[in-house]
Amino acid sequence: MTIRLSERVRKNDTSYYYKGSWLNMMKKIATIFTAAALLFPAVAFASEAEATALNTMGLNALWIMLGAVLVLLMQGGFIFLETGSTRMKNAGHVAGKTIFTVGLAALVYWAVGYGISFGGGSLSAIIGLDYFFFDIPKTASADAGYPDAVFFVFQFAFLAVSLSIAWGGFAERAKLSVYLIFTILFSALVYPVVAHWIWGGGWLGDHGKQDFAGSTVVHLTGAMAALAATILLKPRIGKYNKDGSVNNISGHNQVYSTMGVLILFVGWFGFNGASTLGVGDGFFGYVAATTLLATGAGAITALLTAWAATGKADIVVMLNGTLAGLVAITASTAFVDPWAAVVIGAIGGLIVYPFMKLLDKLRIDDPIGAITVHGAIGVWGTLSNGFFATPDLVEITGVGQPGLFYGGGFHQLGVQIMGVVSAGAYAFIVSFIILLIIKAVAGLRVTEEQEIMGLDLSEHGAYGYPEQMKKQDQIGV
Repeated sequence: MTIRLSERVRKNDTSYYYKGSWLNMMKKIATIFTAAALLFPAVAFASEAEATALNTMGLNALWIMLGAVLVLLMQGGFIFLETGSTRMKNAGHVAGKTIFTVGLAALVYWAVGYGISFGGGSLSAIIGLDYFFFDIPKTASADAGYPDAVFFVFQFAFLAVSLSIAWGGFAERAKLSVYLIFTILFSALVYPVVAHWIWGGGWLGDHGKQDFAGSTVVHLTGAMAALAATILLKPRIGKYNKDGSVNNISGHNQVYSTMGVLILFVGWFGFNGASTLGVGDGFFGYVAATTLLATGAGAITALLTAWAATGKADIVVMLNGTLAGLVAITASTAFVDPWAAVVIGAIGGLIVYPFMKLLDKLRIDDPIGAITVHGAIGVWGTLSNGFFATPDLVEITGVGQPGLFYGGGFHQLGVQIMGVVSAGAYAFIVSFIILLIIKAVAGLRVTEEQEIMGLDLSEHGAYGYPEQMKKQDQIGV
């Protein structure tokens, strides 16, 4: 007998509904699982890709931040080097003004300098016109190569190095107030403009100027400011005699100077290495290796040059040769083969001793060797790209063309010369004008009495070595 649906309903036979509902539910579950099977691999792939991008960005951020820390710690190297290379009566002044000016420069760079260096606008070929009082982002997206906040700190550390190089021309005779005023103006008007021209989308960068980590931007700029300062300040009392002969004014502690160079040496691996702005394929290791080779070559050739000329292995010249190797390779570290890095560093070391003697003949008092090491060698390091830049490394960096020795002709060398002349002239002229105005309004140099007394006591009212200086006072030194 056939039971119709209406009859089953009347008899409250619900098995039909339970069976039908169960079948419908199973169909829906099957549909959901089928869709999930198709969808989840795509979701997993998207999540994995995003996680990989975040990890890459995070690793880049850590590497750049580590580089920034290393470069900032180079200020300790400058403190030791400048303190050891000058006299005991100025030690506290040298150390204290370094910390003070770095702090002041940080504020100026945040307010003005970073915007001029890396901003855009209608005059972007010359200067940046935005990012003033930089609104520092709190985080970065997965597709960013690195956080802007980390980049800001890293770039500030480079400014701080250039500023400390400039202080070499002020040493032992400039008023503390001059350091304050010049810090503000150098951090706003001098360094950021050169940085923009080469690294911030300016006209030299558009021409393919190669300066990987700053032989021009950092070192030559600071050295030109030092040259302007030492010309206007005149030599230290007792440095030169009327007959043109030179009196050696020795620093008070070669151990401090050596420690300073070592700290700078280590910091340079952040200076050059982290300028890759990423960990990616490990290219930063290659940059570190060429930096190491050039440094060793510079130290050796400088020492041998002084030894051959004087019969003595001059430690000061050797230390300056070490720094010369570092400065020389800074522009070219990512562009040249290892053998070329050795040649570049060696030539940098060879330049040190004769250039120091040339400055003395010109009666240019360079107490720390800033003009020699960062100026003359900064020029050589920048020009070396025009000779030794290789096609494969130019392709990796994406800047400029190969050098003369690799079939590139004179084009890249011409661009490098143009960069050295224009950036060096700008840094020198603007620094000279700034200092000339300060000299006319407030004066640059302490009095003769204050200079003889020492800047520790005359500017700060206390000695950097109170026990030692008290002993000298007691015995009438």
